[in-house]
Amino acid sequence: MRTVRLDEGIWRSDVPNGLVILTERMPWLRSAAAGFWVKTASAHEPREKMGVSHLLEHMVFKGTTTRSAQDIAVALESRGGGLDAYTGRDHTTYQARMLDADFPLALDLLTDIVRRPLLREADLALERNVVLEEIATVEDTPDDLVFDLHAAALWGSHSYGYRILGTRETVADLTVEDLKALHRRTYLPHQLVFAAAGNVEHEAVLGLLERAGWFALEPGPQEQVVAAPAAATRLEQRVERDGAQVHLVFGTETFRYGDPRRHALVLVSTIFGSGMSSRLFQRVREELGLAYTVYAFHSFLQASGAAGVYVGTQPPTAEQAAATIREEFAKLARHSLTAEELASAKQQVKGQLVLALEGPVSRMYRLAGSALYAESYKTIDQVLGEIDAVRPDEVAAVAAEFYAPERQVVVWLGPS
Repeated sequence: MRTVRLDEGIWRSDVPNGLVILTERMPWLRSAAAGFWVKTASAHEPREKMGVSHLLEHMVFKGTTTRSAQDIAVALESRGGGLDAYTGRDHTTYQARMLDADFPLALDLLTDIVRRPLLREADLALERNVVLEEIATVEDTPDDLVFDLHAAALWGSHSYGYRILGTRETVADLTVEDLKALHRRTYLPHQLVFAAAGNVEHEAVLGLLERAGWFALEPGPQEQVVAAPAAATRLEQRVERDGAQVHLVFGTETFRYGDPRRHALVLVSTIFGSGMSSRLFQRVREELGLAYTVYAFHSFLQASGAAGVYVGTQPPTAEQAAATIREEFAKLARHSLTAEELASAKQQVKGQLVLALEGPVSRMYRLAGSALYAESYKTIDQVLGEIDAVRPDEVAAVAAEFYAPERQVVVWLGPS
């Protein structure tokens, strides 16, 4: 096993079977956070099995070879901690938050649900209904649903356009064997990253993982790679449904997580639509009163990324809101940011980063991200330096390419 020190109190170990282990020691805390990241999720699913990764994430909590569902639910909650999981497009995550004294318990619990779920037919019937209720919740939440519709419009037949929860039809057709096959194929050491932050010692974590049997496991088949999606056909889609608001998403594909233009795009997105001081908030809400909620978003994935704008507005003002946002897109693409805006964006992004890293959960996520996206670990000071080093011409190039109004795929959801 190869172990290297990445920074003060930060270590990485690579086990021969492919498991990656990262820890950050925060000795001033009396708590810790830990989690396993599985390198498979909705982007790796065939269309007919859409939602299988998410359903498996639910099912591992229904019981293991050593714990009942009740045992899993009570183990950490009864001690003030908690257990959680989520499925994204690139990864499925299982994580725990606990007192430092309960770290061995939390690791044993995480190992149990990741390695030894029962995946019983009787549990599937119940949990399928829970997921169908979750799908119904999204369908009744238009500001969530519109993003699913936009992903489908933006990515087309690529798996990034699939619904993470699946559809009613695909979830209804999933079987226990589908879940077991996915678990056998992907919940393997070379497909996993383990990260922990808080009052933990790296050597102690390695000892716990070894005793849990992680180092003795054999690696599995080659990891799945998500192909880069083709550029979307520029379009505008209107989906009619009853409601008090029209929900609009403007957006375009950008670039993958490790692209060197990432900081420049984040700076542009921040000034464009992050917070009350942003251009969109000031123009759309404060000056014109066209919306309560308007913001810019961005995301970076394994094979691509996206950036855009969301707004929710009443039907009589929807066309005006859309026209105003297009005007702001055009202005940004043509003129980029002022020097004052760029300086403000850098300070805002750096401040948000530092504040976010005050707790162990965000530190844990940051550690895992470096391994999941095969990036060299960078200290916080290095990242802050990279943000400071972004040049005006780099920001202008990103603004011109990705914020041009004619590039945006637009989805409307609401009354006609």
